Amino acid sequence: MRPLVHIRLGLARARDFILPPRCLAFGAVVGESAGLCIACWRQVDFITAPQCDRCGRPFAFDDPGQRVCAPCLATPPPFRRARAALVYGDLAKSMILGLKYADQMHMTGPLAAWMARAGAPLLADAEVIIPVPLHRRRLFARRFNQAAALAFALPGVTRAQVATDILVRQRATPPQGRLSAAARRRNLRGAFAVPPAGRPRPAGRHVLLVDDVHTSGATLAASARALLAAGAGTVDALTLARVAPPA
Repeated sequence: MRPLVHIRLGLARARDFILPPRCLAFGAVVGESAGLCIACWRQVDFITAPQCDRCGRPFAFDDPGQRVCAPCLATPPPFRRARAALVYGDLAKSMILGLKYADQMHMTGPLAAWMARAGAPLLADAEVIIPVPLHRRRLFARRFNQAAALAFALPGVTRAQVATDILVRQRATPPQGRLSAAARRRNLRGAFAVPPAGRPRPAGRHVLLVDDVHTSGATLAASARALLAAGAGTVDALTLARVAPPA
C-alpha cells in the first residue's frame, strides 16, 4: 500500500509541476492544489461560532444567553437548522460566479469540503441530500445545477445519498437579485413541489437541502415547505455562503 501512496504523490507533484495549482478565486499560482493565494486567504471570512442555532446567522460577539437570533424568534423558518461555510463577500461571490457561469468545476471539491466542515452535524443527521433544483429552462441554458455539483462533491457522506429526483422547481421565477425579502417570498410561492407520483418520497426522512448562497432564506424556506408538506421528517439546509444581515 505504501508504494502506491508514493506513486500517487509523485503523480500529483508531476501534475502540479506541469500545471501549477492556481488560486480558486483569481487564478494566481499557489503552493498546493485546491487552495487560495495569500491575498485571498486574508479576505476569506469563514463562519464559525457564535451563530444562531436556527439559521446560522453569525453573531458579532458571544453571548451565552443568545442562542437564536431575533428574526428566527419572531418568525421561525420552516427548516430546522441552516449553516454556511463563508460570508458572502467579494471573494465568495467571485468563486460562486466562476462555478455557475465559467464552468470551473474543479472548484467543487474544495468548496464542498468547506461546506462539510461547517455543516458536519447536519451531514451526520442527513438521510437524503437534496440540491435546490433549477427550473428546466434555466438548467438547459446553464447546462448544470451548481447546487447539485456541490452536493455530489460533499466528502465523507456515507449514510446519505444525493437525490435530484424528489424536489422539482415547477415554476420559472424571475431573478431575485434586486427583490426585497418579502418580494422574494412572494416570487417563490408555489415554485417548488414534490410530485405526487412516479418519484421517490421524502416521507419521514431527515433531509439536507444544499444550495450555493443563503440570501434572505426565501429559497431554502420555500423548498423546505414543499418537502415538509410531502412528509419529510425534518429539513436542514447547507450552503457555501450566506449573506450576513446587518448586526
